[in-house]
Amino acid sequence: MSAPPTSLDMAYALLQEGRPVDAEQVMVRELQAVERRHGRGSPEWASAQCDLGNLLFGCGLPDRAIECFRSACAGPIPEDPEAHKEHLTYRLNLGAALMMTGRLEEADAELRRNLQERLAFYGRSHPGYAFGLESLADVLLKRGAVQEAREAIEEVIANFWRNGHERVATALAFRAEIVTAEGGTDPLFPGLDQLPDELVEQVAMTVLNRTDVTTAGAVGQAVLTGLVTALEARLGPDHQATLNALSLSANLGRHLGDGAGRIAAIRSVLASYDRQGRAEEAVMATLGLAMAQSDAGDLAGTLETYAQARTRADAIGRPELSSQVLRNWGLALSEADRPAEAEKCLREALAAAELGHDYEMLGRTRIALGLFLQHRERLAEARQVVEAGLATLDVAHPDAIVGRSHLQAIMDGRSCGCGDIEGTIAEAFREFVMGRLPQDLLEQLHVTVKDGEFAISVELRREPTEDEIAHLNRVMESANVEFRRRLAHAE
Repeated sequence: MSAPPTSLDMAYALLQEGRPVDAEQVMVRELQAVERRHGRGSPEWASAQCDLGNLLFGCGLPDRAIECFRSACAGPIPEDPEAHKEHLTYRLNLGAALMMTGRLEEADAELRRNLQERLAFYGRSHPGYAFGLESLADVLLKRGAVQEAREAIEEVIANFWRNGHERVATALAFRAEIVTAEGGTDPLFPGLDQLPDELVEQVAMTVLNRTDVTTAGAVGQAVLTGLVTALEARLGPDHQATLNALSLSANLGRHLGDGAGRIAAIRSVLASYDRQGRAEEAVMATLGLAMAQSDAGDLAGTLETYAQARTRADAIGRPELSSQVLRNWGLALSEADRPAEAEKCLREALAAAELGHDYEMLGRTRIALGLFLQHRERLAEARQVVEAGLATLDVAHPDAIVGRSHLQAIMDGRSCGCGDIEGTIAEAFREFVMGRLPQDLLEQLHVTVKDGEFAISVELRREPTEDEIAHLNRVMESANVEFRRRLAHAE
């Protein structure tokens, strides 16, 4: 009989469902319960603070996560060896969180302090010391001290090799980044032939997790290129780790404007899916190829690829997949100024979506058709379709925000123009918050957007409890994180 899920298990399950506010509430209640049982400042309380901090970081709330980590390691170093180890972990988490939020000087200080504590506790030859040194190497690289970072990571790798520790995989991945930043000719991924497959896969996963396509630049592209070459040789061109690296390489190519490299990477992935008979994945890769060709200005190639994608999707017989292909194809035909063909595709996409069970795809397809009709000056029909689409999408969904903005333009009698996108996002923000609070708490919630910032005023119906105030603040902060992303995307 399996053990019941812990509060942490439930919180991360809620986070995966896209419910960060509810996930946080679970961990806040757990922290309060631990404080009642064991007392503030106890090892158990510190552990719960760290769990909450990790969850908040996953929710995109790094500043609050940092405060949790500070609380977790604020007290004296515990005498109990196991609690002492946990204390070292909390301080390492604090340093890493500071680094990941760009507070590099603070991170450097915390990580150096942590490293000295680890040296005293573990000794220099223990893997526990190498964990701290690896994080310090990371902040050194980010601060531009590349040579110091290289010296540190080489010591880390030697430590892990000597101890037979599996963490050598993450250190090898990080080393490739440092070597590339140095601009030397040393091999990026030496020793992969000495590692079992699962650790080679971990090397690849670490590289992918560290690669942010918005900031990676030429260094990230060089590391990914080297990784693909190494994985093809070590694991083969059809291994999932190789395909994941190629997919990220294509995404990075899009960001860097490397259209040819992007298309080549997607073709390699598509060829692998075809060799393996992975038909649905091949459809998605074909859609990616069509988008890459469109961005490269190859209209004929784009439309031909969409036709191939439809043939592939129809052979599978899943209506949601066919709907997605037809929707994208219809949008491409509309952009190519072929309205009759575009409308035919979009209506077929809607018919397919109505046969399936993917309500998000149904809503997105309705929005796409409604906007097409609006731009063709068929406003009454457009309004009906867009309103139906909004009924099946979450208020925070990007397509819902676009649809609401266009709906306002339709209601104003305009066939083009997306309306007040900032006002639409502000209204979506308001609905997001109101739907997550007790119905009798707020009289009014006014939200406006000015210069990319949300201005909020609240009118209460009654005096809130302390817990309700804390919950309101958490909901507001989560909404800020979510809808700032929407604003950035809109811009």
